[in-house]
Amino acid sequence: MIFEDIGLLVPRILFPRTGTDLTKWAVVACDQYTSQPEYWERVKEFVGLSPSTFHIILPEAYLEECDNEKAARKIDSTMEEYLDKGVLVPLQPGFILVDRTTARGTSLKGLMAALDLERYDFRKGSKSLIRATEGTVIDRLPPRIKIRQGAPIESPHIMVLIDDPGRTVIEPLFGKNPSMVYDFDLMENSGHIKGYMIDDPGVIGEVAQALTALADPDTFQEKYRVEDRDVLLYAVGDGNHSLATAKEIWENLKRKASDKAAVMNHPARYALVELVNLHDEGLTFEPIDRVVWGCSLEDMLGAMERYYTAQGSEFAVERSSRDALVAVPSKLPDTHRISFVTADSSGTVSIRKPKHTLEVGTLQNFLDEYMNGKAGMKIDYIHGEEIVKSLASRPDTIGFFLPVISKPDFFRTIVADGVLPRKTFSMGHADEKRFYLECRKIVE
Repeated sequence: MIFEDIGLLVPRILFPRTGTDLTKWAVVACDQYTSQPEYWERVKEFVGLSPSTFHIILPEAYLEECDNEKAARKIDSTMEEYLDKGVLVPLQPGFILVDRTTARGTSLKGLMAALDLERYDFRKGSKSLIRATEGTVIDRLPPRIKIRQGAPIESPHIMVLIDDPGRTVIEPLFGKNPSMVYDFDLMENSGHIKGYMIDDPGVIGEVAQALTALADPDTFQEKYRVEDRDVLLYAVGDGNHSLATAKEIWENLKRKASDKAAVMNHPARYALVELVNLHDEGLTFEPIDRVVWGCSLEDMLGAMERYYTAQGSEFAVERSSRDALVAVPSKLPDTHRISFVTADSSGTVSIRKPKHTLEVGTLQNFLDEYMNGKAGMKIDYIHGEEIVKSLASRPDTIGFFLPVISKPDFFRTIVADGVLPRKTFSMGHADEKRFYLECRKIVE
């Protein structure tokens, strides 16, 4: 069942056969714990030779040290084995309603569905129905393309946001008495997850109707206080590079197809994702701070003043001791305030009448220009105030603190400004990320 106007496919999901140890089957997104290979070594030891999505992904912690071509061939072979030996079996066409309880006790709900890659464009300036939220780093796609292009199945960690403050799409499904598909603990003390089948045609129709209402052009223009803007219905929250990989493979498939009409029915046209309501209480946005090495504070502040003044903004600095650090300063009207810390001081810069909607855009665009061509300077993106303070205790190092992005402003910012700067936000902690679980066939 396809709803073309909203880019939605009702998928036929592949799921491990009865008796599979699902705690061993489901592993966290491959782009987590990249600096902690010991996490992935524990996972490897725990799953052993049991059927597991660990055997059909390549954790990014291993990207630099392994033969990507060889790893891709092994992954493809394991996927084929899981299909041939009946490790994965098809369910009835339908959505899967997800209820994830994290180790912190919060509950996050979602809906497994397939989205039309014809309605997705990750490039800067995109006006498509499905859009990236952060800039896509093209250099990160080739390793992913190598793995997916020969793969017979997909198992996503992609989470796509919908802006549904009225809770009309996902939440009502829990009142439809859906049948349970799975109910188990996630590995590494990552919480618990339940999944329910949504395969009743009438209920599926209600989901499509609710999404269609969110995509109504008049409602969209009024909601975001914009005019003559193309509708944004789906915003990629996690897994943007994975979805971009699926898009690139789909575009290549179209280019090579001898029958241009027939290829439009190919299963690779769609990608399996988890839809999540932006307004779900269990969805938390975490800020991602910055640490810059190889520069002096005085040079940085002087460059900031010249940069922002040239943009027509007003720039000011408030200084204090390191012990008096205020990571999240009070807000002022029409002003972006960003705190900083060094080995022996701290303070706050204020940019009045900023050019960008978000503080992260105001800071990151400056840093990109300031660091361009400067040998010896580097930047890292950090979670956690204490880690930033520790790193910034080194000489010629500056830590910057950014505020949490506002949920009510999230979609409007993307509509108005386009994709957000890279590393703008994180959806929860590493152990709260999407676990690979459901699969879908992407070959004919």
